[in-house]
Order: sequence, then structure tokens, then C-alpha cells
Amino acid sequence: MNRSIVFDSPFLLGFDHTRSLIERAAKAAAESYPPYNVEDRGDGALRITLAVAGFTPDQLHVTVEDRQLIVAGKREGAGEEAYLHRGIAARGFIRNFVLADGMMVEGALLEHGLLHIDLTRPEPERLVQRIPIRTGG
Repeated sequence: MNRSIVFDSPFLLGFDHTRSLIERAAKAAAESYPPYNVEDRGDGALRITLAVAGFTPDQLHVTVEDRQLIVAGKREGAGEEAYLHRGIAARGFIRNFVLADGMMVEGALLEHGLLHIDLTRPEPERLVQRIPIRTGG
């Protein structure tokens, strides 16, 4: 089924932003560098681990903007070393993850060439709202 047909349903009111989130997620899924894992740590907690060997904490940036987690790495001043074989990537990158409502980034840790980003989703309060019915006339 075509995505636009799904979002044009008269029963899905106010979900225009969902279409753009899905499009952002599809674009992010097409990226392949650096490789990463997403681990379910239970109780709504997740850990994203990116392989960022050779990057220092100063060369990495983790930000959240408009419900999107952005991880960027940029190396400054590439050296003029002479390589017989270069298999370790030295290029910069930007990796995006679309976050659901309520997802919070708890922190980031760089160890042994792996960048760990911990996320949680606190249990939302259950809200029941009674709507008063007015009479006409």
C-alpha cells in the first residue's frame, strides 16, 4: 500500500508529521558508515553503539534536534602518511536516528573505539480526559 494513501485516511487526523518522520528514517537507513548496533536493554532503555575507531571525543558530536539524534564525526588535518594499504576509513560522517516522542538521551561514552549512546523512554503518565457535553439552545 502506498504511504500517501495511508496518511490520507480521514481517521488519521494530525499525523502529517509522521510522514516526514518516516521519510527521515528511510533516508537514515540508507547510510552505511559507520557501522552500528542497537541494543534493547529492557524497561524501555536502548543503547546505540557506533564503531568509530580512530576518532577522539573532540572529533565526535552527539546532538538531539527536532526528535532526531545526530552523531557526527570529523577529522581535521589529514596527515600526509604514505600507506601501502589503507583499510581503516578516515572520512567524516553524519549518522541520524529518528527518536520517538519521549525518548531521552541519557549520555554518551567512548571506549575502545566504540561510541555508546544510552537512551531511555520513561513510562508516560496515563491520561484520561472526560469531555463535557453541552446542550444547544
